[in-house]
Amino acid sequence: MSESALKDLNTIPATERKSESSSKASLTKPPVDNASENIEEWQKKKSCPPLVSPPVNGNQTVNVNSGVEIGNAEVEYIESENLSDLEDIDTCLKNLLSGLDSKDWVMVCDALNNVRRLSLFHKEAMLEMLGDVITFVAKSLKSPRSAVCKTAIMTSADIFSAYNDLIIDSLDPLLVQLLLKASQDKRFVCEAAEKALIAMTTWISPVALLPKLQPYLKNRNPRIRAKAAMCFSRSVPQLGAEGIKTYGIDKLIQVAASQLSDQLPESREAARTLLLELQNVYEKFHDLMPAATVSEQPEMGSWENFCQSKLSPLSAQAVLRVTSIAREGLVS
Repeated sequence: MSESALKDLNTIPATERKSESSSKASLTKPPVDNASENIEEWQKKKSCPPLVSPPVNGNQTVNVNSGVEIGNAEVEYIESENLSDLEDIDTCLKNLLSGLDSKDWVMVCDALNNVRRLSLFHKEAMLEMLGDVITFVAKSLKSPRSAVCKTAIMTSADIFSAYNDLIIDSLDPLLVQLLLKASQDKRFVCEAAEKALIAMTTWISPVALLPKLQPYLKNRNPRIRAKAAMCFSRSVPQLGAEGIKTYGIDKLIQVAASQLSDQLPESREAARTLLLELQNVYEKFHDLMPAATVSEQPEMGSWENFCQSKLSPLSAQAVLRVTSIAREGLVS
């Protein structure tokens, strides 16, 4: 290089040289975050065929409606009440499974949103393939790409609200993944999974759901135990007083007592909430029982006697301490 050229180079401000260097670096190593952006449009589409433009500089972009701005840092997701109906149901059904199994994550998200639309507007049309659909939704729940994972979580919630107990035989793959996602540290995924679990306990009958939840109360992962305990505690009251009595207060009190000594506070709080519900139901029926029945069946006497007859001494003591403290707090 000539002396004059070197001199000219040295006169360039350092900031400009740095900017030029950074620009070259960005061309050789595009930011990873760009691949997760610009998802809003495929969530707003009505029909099944994805409207995706060709990749630009290695980044997948999605065509957007006029007037729609896409954030650079966040992905927006459509709430169930804002989903629009499909324009071509037959085409969507024909392409649904292939879309869910696509290697293109944008097409997978598009198909997941169409599952949501079918669940909300045409649930009978998808009923025959529902088992296969749930298998693919569970697969998407495992995706390392957050956009796919969260869309699958939202899809699960819409499936719960649409099909209720019809999915109980296919629930396990969804349940284990939702408990895992609700237990992780990625906040926006965790919050979406929590909402899906609430939808599950709201729309699936407790008689069908409680046996599915019970094994997870003994899971080795304390976070999964905690989320399962919270679901269990939310589901039991939906049985109603008569349903709780029929299901068996003795069975339920044993489940709740086992959670009182759990590692995480969420499990213990769920157990306390459930025990108070069981105590209220028990005392309601106890007050209605004839005195002769109570005298013939001592275990059907006071709440204290009932706990001592159904639990080990240590467990009964823990349960009575929790329920008596709560009762004293209400009285005071």
